[in-house]
Parts: sequence; C-alpha cells; structure tokens
Amino acid sequence: MIHLYPPSINKKALKYFKQCVSTGWVSTGGNLINKFERKIEKITGVKHAIACNSGTSALHISIKLSDISPGDEIIAPTLTFVATINTIIYNECNPIFMDCDKYYNIDAKKTLEFLRDQTFKKNNFTYNKKTKRKISALVVTHVWGNAVDIDKLVKECKLKNIKIIEDASESLGSRYKNGDHTGTKGLFGAISFNSNKIITTGCGGIILTNNLKLANKARYLTTQAKDDPINFVHNEIGYNYRMTNISAALGLSQLEQFKFFLKKKEIIRNYYLSKIKKINNFELADTPQYSINNNWMNILKIKNTKKIKKDKLIKNFLKNKIIVRPIWKLNHLQKPFKKFQNYKISNALDLVDRSLCLPSYPSLSINQLNKIISKLNG
Repeated sequence: MIHLYPPSINKKALKYFKQCVSTGWVSTGGNLINKFERKIEKITGVKHAIACNSGTSALHISIKLSDISPGDEIIAPTLTFVATINTIIYNECNPIFMDCDKYYNIDAKKTLEFLRDQTFKKNNFTYNKKTKRKISALVVTHVWGNAVDIDKLVKECKLKNIKIIEDASESLGSRYKNGDHTGTKGLFGAISFNSNKIITTGCGGIILTNNLKLANKARYLTTQAKDDPINFVHNEIGYNYRMTNISAALGLSQLEQFKFFLKKKEIIRNYYLSKIKKINNFELADTPQYSINNNWMNILKIKNTKKIKKDKLIKNFLKNKIIVRPIWKLNHLQKPFKKFQNYKISNALDLVDRSLCLPSYPSLSINQLNKIISKLNG
C-alpha cells in the first residue's frame, strides 16, 4: 500500500527516547522541550516558540491572546482544515469566510476589497458594515506549505487595528524570498507537528511570536495557568496544552532529518511535475513564485471534470492500493458554520471539484512514484 503521508521515523529517535526516559521526565516537563523550542526558533528566526500538544491548541491560544472579545468577528479562509475555524469558535468569535487564490490560500485581493468596502472604523476599531460587529483578527493559512501573499494584508490590517494570526501548520520550512519564515509576519504563528507533517512529534504544535509579554502569557496559559505550582494556586483559567518531553524527543530526532526531508520533497515535486505535465487531462498545482515552499503536499488538478470524475479516480487509486484524498470540504458549507457570513466565494468551489492530494512523504521511491503516475495514464 502506498499511503498518503505516513511519518518518516528512523533509529535516531531511539537515542532521544532513551535520553528522555532515563531522566524520568516523560510528560509536560523536561529539558528536551526547551531544546526543541530553541531549535524551532533558530529555523524560523522567531524570538519565542512555545511548544504545545497540537497545532490546534497552539492556534487556540494564539487567537485568545490576540486582543479579541466574545462576539467579535475573525476573517478566515473557507479552504482550510476545520481546526482553523474551530479555534475561532472556541474563542467565542464568529468567522467571516473568504475565497482562495490559485495557490489554495486566502484570496488577498478579495480580503483587501472586503476590508476597504465592507467595513468602517470607529474609536480605532474596525467594524463590519453588515453585522455591525467588531472585526478583531484575520487568520491566514499557508495551505499545502504554500506561503500566503501576505504583505498587503499586513499593511491594511495594521491601519485597521486588526491582528494577524498565521496558521502555519503545514509550512515549516517555507520562506518568503526575503528570508522571512511563514508564521513570523503576524502577531502569532502556529505550526503543527502531527504525524502527517514535514516533521512530527507524534502529535504536537508550537506557537511563534516576537512579543515577549505574549510569549510568557502563552507559556503560562498552556501549563494550566500555574501561579504557585507548589500550593496549586491558579488565578486564571488555564489549559493542559504543553508538549510532552517524549514528544519533544521525537521532534529533536526529526529535526536532524529536516534538511534531508526538504530536499527529498523538492525532488518528489519535480518528478511529479516532469511526468504529469505530459499527461493531457491533469496538471500539478502551482506553488507561489514569491516564496520558497516546503512542498509538503502535492496537489493533482483535473483539467476537465466532465471528462474525468474525481470520485471514480479516487476509487481507481484505492483499487491499486494507492491512497489519495480529496481536499477539505469548504468550511462555509459545513453544518456548524453555515450561519456565518461568507464573501464572494467562487474559486474555492472550483478547486474542491478538481483537486486531489497525492502521496507526498519523503521516503517515496521512484518505483512508487511511477506506479502513482501510471494510474493517470489509464
């Protein structure tokens, strides 16, 4: 069976596991967590990284600390994993759903249009003309590892006093041409280390920020808001969100392979690209030219959906023991979120109809890649 994205774990992990277990620190304390955080800070160039037990918890806390209030609105892409939107709801806020661009990221042009035409400013805050609610934040997702076209959004949101939070779950290793890492342009960034990400800690995530005060608050909240850990004093509602030391052990072993993973991902993408461009009915989705992307997931696009049926294609792959997946159902169409506002969504609908996720893990062999590609020639 050729899977979509199993983790690539080698024997180096055993060295770190033994080191972790020998100390007795296997839960949410231990020096491996700190070491892992420092290494992520070095990779991303961010000043502060706070390791969490999932990308979702990292995003939850990032939004919570972005000066939002219950009932506020947060602009977000409709094309993103549901966790992005769930974390908005966790914070008792309302999403406003935006369309995506050709790279599957939030459509910056439509978002800017909405901010300029559909909002007004009062007392240094921005409000939605339609709902009269305050818009406090914008969440952008770097989908498939593709960096969001973010610079104009940063400028506009600064003028409108709207905080930007980057869901960089899939984009560790993706950088803009000026060297800035994804997840470092906004007030917060959140990365996932789930088992299907470019590196894994089993389950895990991390908060990125350059704000020391907010970093300290994030670390406090994610460790149950302990004011006096000896006498069990908690002056705020906290969360059991910290990464475990044993997860950090796996993460440290993965980081030893990180550069190798990035190189292999580039080779896999280029191989797919060279072969799929010769097949009439398909193309490989583009990546942005304004950034250097980690090529986390390769997306197959069907050129003519009347001729090639997506569901039939998925079944054919599965029959040949190859796991592919459709991209996510759009969030503005999900049952819990239908009541929320959406704005001029069209491209996302088209991309969902014609896109599939191809196997993309680093240890894919040429023979496996050829088998996958051969099923497109049938």
